[in-house]
Amino acid sequence: MRLFTAVLPPPDQLAELAAEVDVLLGLPGSDALRWTGRPGWHFTLAFMGEVDEAQLPDLRARLARAAHRTAPFPLRLHGGGHFGQRTLWTGAAGALDELRLLAERSDAAARRAGVPMDEHRAYHAHLTLARARTGVRADLRPFAEALGHFEGGRWEVPELVLVRSNLPAGGVPGEGPRYETLDAWPLGGGPVAGDRPS
Repeated sequence: MRLFTAVLPPPDQLAELAAEVDVLLGLPGSDALRWTGRPGWHFTLAFMGEVDEAQLPDLRARLARAAHRTAPFPLRLHGGGHFGQRTLWTGAAGALDELRLLAERSDAAARRAGVPMDEHRAYHAHLTLARARTGVRADLRPFAEALGHFEGGRWEVPELVLVRSNLPAGGVPGEGPRYETLDAWPLGGGPVAGDRPS
């Protein structure tokens, strides 16, 4: 199963972002993009790819410890940007060091549970809003500029979430993955039974 850890913005913040995306959909060129939907809006922390079910108990225990060692922290959706001509995103502001630390702890937990992870890269907090359609060279700058003023409401990140990514199977053009929350652990919950360094 394809897994990743994530921070999920709460409903009020998702509603703010949805209103912003409605404006972006009115810009010229928006039909050249595949827009992600509200159910898929998240900040990926550590992408694990395919994980063997036999690794899940150890992975869950290590992620629980990572969550318990990380205190809740403030975050808000903020601004926007793009990766080349492929991906449009909104970013984060607030306790970015804590968000980065939670990402690093998630990555370390997966590695120590035996999940083969990609080469470690510097964490860049982003929530994907749209991707260019296959074979289309999209100018994402106007969309990123329109997001420049966006300041979402602040919230306290309460938990670390383990998500399963179900790839499309229906062959529907433009269909994206479906995300399923497998587990979630409260941040800063104190020691976990049998705690040991992960």
